[in-house]
Amino acid sequence: MVSDVHGNAEALARAGDGADALVVLGDLIDFVDYHEHGGGILGALFGADNVATFATLRREGRRQEMVELSKRLWGGLDDPRGALDEAVREQYARLFAALPAPTYAIPGNVDAPALWPEFEAPGLHFVDGQVCDIGGLRFAFIGGAVLPDGVTPRTDQAWRPYLRTREEYDKAAAALSGFDVLCSHIPPALPELTYDVVARRGELGSSALTELIVGEQPRWSLFGHVHQPLTHALRVGVTECRNVGHFQKTARPYVLRW
Repeated sequence: MVSDVHGNAEALARAGDGADALVVLGDLIDFVDYHEHGGGILGALFGADNVATFATLRREGRRQEMVELSKRLWGGLDDPRGALDEAVREQYARLFAALPAPTYAIPGNVDAPALWPEFEAPGLHFVDGQVCDIGGLRFAFIGGAVLPDGVTPRTDQAWRPYLRTREEYDKAAAALSGFDVLCSHIPPALPELTYDVVARRGELGSSALTELIVGEQPRWSLFGHVHQPLTHALRVGVTECRNVGHFQKTARPYVLRW
């Protein structure tokens, strides 16, 4: 099981070795590489120096300056949407080709799920919103992330992350039932699981996931999204909540045995 692959197709090709199935919990795309500024889609389109500036503004919480920089960079392209779609498709072509059969995958916030049908293949299951039997256990899947309260999604941007309104996300979570394993991209809204100790800020989790765990009492709740959490594991009643790790950097899948 992996999450936050962010373009690491080489390690992804080995992630399912010896496993009965591979589960991918989202963020396949490497959009902004905060470690290698020349990498990722922004690095390819705008160069390492601009990405370094973008990363500094984000790290320092200078949101308005970050927005203005983004507008300037995207505005300098003749066809921003076309350039972005081409770059995303190039990454997806490598990433989906690396996946073994069977693979069960959901998108993260740094994904473009509308493009996923273009990469359908035997043994590759896109399972956002589904409950599937894998090896005798029932796995429930919910992808994407929650849009912050009070934020309206912009439709004029070339890049539109997979962010769902809280109402939409909560409705999707409530539709899941009768499962042994809850698989999501974001964690339940518990501070130990949502706080990133390197970025020094909390990421958005989902209270609907927390309620689902309390109500359904699955054996596991598995997720990613927070790259350096305060803790990787926390028990809620009978449920082990587990961040499966930042696969881009660790290249180590989380192994679930039962």
